[in-house]
Amino acid sequence: MVQIKVLLIEDDPMVREVNRQFIEKVDHFQVIGQASNGLDGVTQIRQNQPDLVFMDIFMPEQDGITSLHKIRELDLPVDVITVTAANDMDTVKQVLHLGVFDYIMKPFSFERVKGTLENYLRFKKQTQTERELTQGELDQLFHYRDGTLEQSTLLQTEKNLPKGFNRTTLEKVVHFLQSVDGASAEEVASGVGIARVTARRYLDYLEKQEKITMDVHYGGIGRPINYYFSK
Repeated sequence: MVQIKVLLIEDDPMVREVNRQFIEKVDHFQVIGQASNGLDGVTQIRQNQPDLVFMDIFMPEQDGITSLHKIRELDLPVDVITVTAANDMDTVKQVLHLGVFDYIMKPFSFERVKGTLENYLRFKKQTQTERELTQGELDQLFHYRDGTLEQSTLLQTEKNLPKGFNRTTLEKVVHFLQSVDGASAEEVASGVGIARVTARRYLDYLEKQEKITMDVHYGGIGRPINYYFSK
C-alpha cells in the first residue's frame, strides 16, 4: 500500500500541531518533517524528499508564494496543499497558477483535510501506472484534483437559483459533501466557512432538488442531528 510522506511548513506551532494530528489520523499518511518558514521548508524538501507539502502562505523569512516559485524553479517532485487564512482573489490566482493540489482556508475541519488527503491518495495511486491512460481515467485524475467534474454533473441543471442564493457558495457546499462521508449542517458551515443558518438553507435546497440525501442520527444525549450525504 502507498505510504505518503508529508512535510508541514507553518510558522504557528499550534496550527502546525493541529495539522500534524489531522494528517496522521488518516491512513497511509505520515508527517516526516516540520518547518516554521518557507526557507527552511524548501531546504527540507530537497533533503527529505516528501511526496506532499502542507504549507501556509503568510510566513516570516520566506512566504508561501515565494516558496512555491522556488519549488517550481528547482523542479522539485513534490505536490503542495496550501492551508492558509489568505482568501483574496490575487493570492488565490497566484497559488492556483503555481499548480497546488488543493487550497484549504483556515479555520478548517478534520473532515475537510481528510477529504483532500483521500483524494490525493487516489490520485497518487493512479499516477503510478506506466501504461497509457484512457480519457475516462484522465477525467478521474482531474476530478480528484479539483472536484469540478462531479460538481458540474451535480449542478448542471441548476440554471436559476432562488433569490439570495450564491452559485459559488452552493458549489462549495456540494464539494464539501463530496469530500466527506456525511456531515451535519454545523460541520458543513465550519468546512465551507459560512454561518450555520446559511449552510442549512443550502442543504435544504439541495435536498429538495434531490441532489443530496438526509438521514437523522440519534445520539445518546440531546436532540437528533440531521446528516447530509452526497449522492
